Amino acid sequence: MSLKQFLFKYKHAIAIVYLPIYMVWFTMLERRSDVEFADMHCIIDDWIPFCEIFIIPYLLWFLYVAVSLLFLFLQTAHLKDFYRCVAMLILGMTTCLFIYTIFPNAQSMRPTTFARDNIFTDIIGILYSTDTATNVCPSIHVYNSIAIHVGLTRSYMLRDKKGWRYASLILCVLICLSTMFLKQHSFLDVLAAIILYLAYEFIAEQTRLFRRGPAPAPAKAKSKQNA
Repeated sequence: MSLKQFLFKYKHAIAIVYLPIYMVWFTMLERRSDVEFADMHCIIDDWIPFCEIFIIPYLLWFLYVAVSLLFLFLQTAHLKDFYRCVAMLILGMTTCLFIYTIFPNAQSMRPTTFARDNIFTDIIGILYSTDTATNVCPSIHVYNSIAIHVGLTRSYMLRDKKGWRYASLILCVLICLSTMFLKQHSFLDVLAAIILYLAYEFIAEQTRLFRRGPAPAPAKAKSKQNA
């Protein structure tokens, strides 16, 4: 395959240009110190205990997003699945950044000490030291997890793969829960992310954007030859 053919076949990789835009914007917001942050907290947060084992699904989020997007990216015969998923991701992340910009928010629920000392708490300590407790509502971690799961369940290649779809659902739910059990996000952040996704899903359906096509007709059985 020539370079020209390769670029034409995978021209949808242009979506990656959004990543540096997002990273620059998010980094600038993370470095702010001259604004007053609203504290995100509700009574439900007090009912949720800290549980370090949830660092596993929390970190699996990065693999979940990357592998799922690569899976959709490579389905060149059904690129509508990829475009729809990427569009929902970009819309959600951009909206979150706008909200963080005009409504600076943070959370103050992280424990200062851990009751147990193990590899999980060691990793969480590193996470806390590298990730600020600002820009939390809505949770991008949660929004992206939902968008990826829906993107996979709508995928042409996974329409009849219930096992993979259920596995995706379980991982998606665990990732969303992990944000609260690790005290990275308030229940309010999770709820806001869910509402934000449902709003964009509603708009997409009402405007008939990225409508899924009909399922392919089953192949006809070959007729038996006469003896």
